[in-house]
Amino acid sequence: MRGGIRLRLRRPRGRREQMAAALVAVAVVTMLAKAVGAAWDAAVRGWPVVAVLAAAGLSGLLWQQVRAVRRRRAQAKLLAMLQIPLARIDALSDAEFEFALRDLLIRDGWSARQVGQKGDQAADVIGQHAQWGRIVLQAKHTTVGGKVDSKVMYQVKGTAGPVHGADVAVVVTNGGFTRDARAWGDQHQVHWVDRERLRQWAEDGVPLHDLLRLPVRRPRRTGVRRAA
Repeated sequence: MRGGIRLRLRRPRGRREQMAAALVAVAVVTMLAKAVGAAWDAAVRGWPVVAVLAAAGLSGLLWQQVRAVRRRRAQAKLLAMLQIPLARIDALSDAEFEFALRDLLIRDGWSARQVGQKGDQAADVIGQHAQWGRIVLQAKHTTVGGKVDSKVMYQVKGTAGPVHGADVAVVVTNGGFTRDARAWGDQHQVHWVDRERLRQWAEDGVPLHDLLRLPVRRPRRTGVRRAA
């Protein structure tokens, strides 16, 4: 290296240098031993604090889980007793009507979610049940005297199975259906729930699968059968 000083280590020469190097090594080892001992003593003295903090954190997590379980149970109890008067349903918005139908399905034991939005392809609520399969609801919130026509039934029939994989297709309204819509739905397995059926479902608490007399379905096979 130009312009600098290069330090080179050489082995101790003679007894004096060797003794001096040994003393330095002993001093270094002693200092390291003291440092390790001090760290260990600090850890031993501080473990109660660490233990308390860990226990407090674990207790907090457990308490949050307990609260979540209690909250889910409370919501399930409320949904189990859910009854919605038609007058209240009439006052709902379109989106609120969809969520109300979702809650009614959950009350009846379905695993349901609201999916209605722009481009939903004639599905506002989708539910799943171990006995009755997959259900798709198309919600039509209207005036009391409003009627759903056959076009809606065509749309639901065309997308419920092919697009959403539904076993059961249902159109629900707080109004009514035209005669052609009811007849077409009965002929092509598109169930309809008019104002009177909605009253039985929402107000009286009759489960939808009983109201529509849905058949129990066999579980779908998920595996592929191997050839012998």
